[in-house]
Amino acid sequence: MAVDLSQYLVVGISSRALFDLSDEDHLFNTQGLEAYRQYQLDHEADILPPGTGFPLVKALLRLNTLEPERRRVEVVIMSRNSSETSLRIFNSINHYGLDISRAALTGGNPLAAYLHAFDVDLFLSQDPADVERGLTSGVASALLYSVPTEPYEEIEEIRIAFDGDSVLFSDEADRVYREHGLEAFQAHEIEHARRPLPEGPFAKLLKSLADVRKSADPNSPSIRTALVTARNSPAHERVIRTLMEWGVSVDETFFLGGMAKRNVLRAFRPHMYFDDQPRHCDEAAGGVPTGRVPNIDDPEAEGIDGGYNE
Repeated sequence: MAVDLSQYLVVGISSRALFDLSDEDHLFNTQGLEAYRQYQLDHEADILPPGTGFPLVKALLRLNTLEPERRRVEVVIMSRNSSETSLRIFNSINHYGLDISRAALTGGNPLAAYLHAFDVDLFLSQDPADVERGLTSGVASALLYSVPTEPYEEIEEIRIAFDGDSVLFSDEADRVYREHGLEAFQAHEIEHARRPLPEGPFAKLLKSLADVRKSADPNSPSIRTALVTARNSPAHERVIRTLMEWGVSVDETFFLGGMAKRNVLRAFRPHMYFDDQPRHCDEAAGGVPTGRVPNIDDPEAEGIDGGYNE
C-alpha cells in the first residue's frame, strides 16, 4: 500500500537550509559547479555542521519517537544537488540520527514543482526563486537567514514564532498602512474589528500545528507557538477575533506597537521565527533561527542568492 504523505505534517527543506554549507556555497559561486562537485565527492565522509533549519527539523522529528507506529512528521530533503553530490548530505543526516529517508534531488532544476508531489506543508530554503514559487503555489515557504551567531540552547519543547500581517494573515491591513499611514490603518482595523482577517501564507501551517498538538501523545514534546506583531491596541482586537474564528489558540502573543522584536524573540527562544519584513528579520537573525516570507506581490522584495548547491 502506497504511503500517503498528506496524513503527515511534511517539511521540505533544502540541504543548505538543513546544514551549514556556507564554505561550499562560496566555492560554488567563485569556482563553479565542477569544483563544487569534486569538493563534495572528496569530502563525502566529512560531517556538515547544522544549518539554520536544523533545530526546527530535529525538534519536530522528536514527535515521532514516542509513537513510532503513528508518525506525525515527515521531513523531505529537497535539493538541487545531483544524487552523487548528495552523498555527503545523507552521511551527515545519518551522523546526527535524523529520521529522514525521502529526498527530491533535481540536478539543478527548480524545486517548487515537486512541493505538491510530496504534500509539503512547510518549505525552507535559501534560494529566493524557489521560495517565491513555493508561495505562489500556495505552500508556506520561507527564505532562511544564516545560522545565528548566538549559541542555541537545546530545549525539549517545540517553539515556533510568527509575525502576523503578511505571514499568518493576508497583507490586506498592511497595504492600508503602507499606502495611507498609521492613523488610517488603526481606523481601518477598528472599523473591521469583527471581520476576520483573510488567511496569509502561513495560516494553514498554524492550523496544522494545532491539529498535530491535539492528536499527539500527552507525553510527547509539546508544540508552543507565539505571535510577535508590531500591532498594538486598538488594532489588537481583530487579530484576537480572527484566531478565535479559526479555532486556533496561540500560546503567547506580543503586541509590540513598533518595539524591536529581537529581545522578545530571544526570551521566547523559538526553533524558527517567520516574518515578512527584512528589517525585523535582520534584527532577529543574529539571535534566533529566522525565515523571511517574501511578499510575492512586492516587486521590490529582496532575496538571498542561491544556486545548484541548494
